[in-house]
Amino acid sequence: MKNQTYDLVCIGMALVDSIIKGFDPEPVSASGFRAVSGSLNVGGEAVNEAIAASKLGMKTGILCALGNDDAGQIVKQALQHYGVETGLIRVSEQTPVTTMFVNEDGSRKSITNEAHKYNFHPEKYAAQFTNAKAVILGSLFRAPFDDSEIILEVLTHARNAGQLVFADTKLPNFRKLTLKDLRDSLPLVDYITPNEDEAKYFSGETEPEKMADVFLQYGVKNVIIKLGSKGCYLKNNREEYRLPAYNINAVDATGAGDNFAAAFASEILRNADNRDALCFANACGAICTTAVGAATALKNREQVLNWMEENR
Repeated sequence: MKNQTYDLVCIGMALVDSIIKGFDPEPVSASGFRAVSGSLNVGGEAVNEAIAASKLGMKTGILCALGNDDAGQIVKQALQHYGVETGLIRVSEQTPVTTMFVNEDGSRKSITNEAHKYNFHPEKYAAQFTNAKAVILGSLFRAPFDDSEIILEVLTHARNAGQLVFADTKLPNFRKLTLKDLRDSLPLVDYITPNEDEAKYFSGETEPEKMADVFLQYGVKNVIIKLGSKGCYLKNNREEYRLPAYNINAVDATGAGDNFAAAFASEILRNADNRDALCFANACGAICTTAVGAATALKNREQVLNWMEENR
């Protein structure tokens, strides 16, 4: 590709996370409850990935939709602060806001709403996202990538432009697709990065090796399954291995998978091999969990390399 504007363009959801940590279900009054803390953080797969990639030194753009509302302004200002190119942002009716309940161990549950169904059409802006070395679709099975025709058109544009294609996944919340629905699209994906629950849900299998085989049978070139505290697993037609997780005290797992995906893509774009890129991504995912919010703990690539050296 010639005259590339970006190293990476992240396409997908942008929102604000209202993170409530240490929620006490016992009411203190007829209508009142307590929690350890509450904070507003930018989020959405594309936002988390774009911020992480930019921090790691990638020239990054984001194609997403934001409303002309306060939540939209919060997201846009954060993206600009971290050096993400926001010129690709389209206007939506409303910016989604997600309420997240985070437990002591960093695990969480989220509440979505109708605003998360608002869809934009990234396939209409191919000229703006194909001018990059790679794209991340964050995430398959969530808007705007809960429509098989949109997915296929975006991936076809990317493939025709010679781009590397990375695709993260999420469990469906409104519209439900299956791997069979994406049988024409999945062969166009270079790397897919589901977590263990997602891989189990979409493959119908319970062991990482068999989960990966299902994705490979649908034509995906490389399958990376994020196994949380058990590390991660990679399989393609040539190699197969697991990497252990770092031993850390997790504070909040919000966005850890997105940081992982962006970090892996960033290292592949630096010509790292799969194993080295996976080690780096593992570290970024771990670092993300050490603070509340998806864009809080990760600072830059040097921080990650030093952290990896200290935690060997």
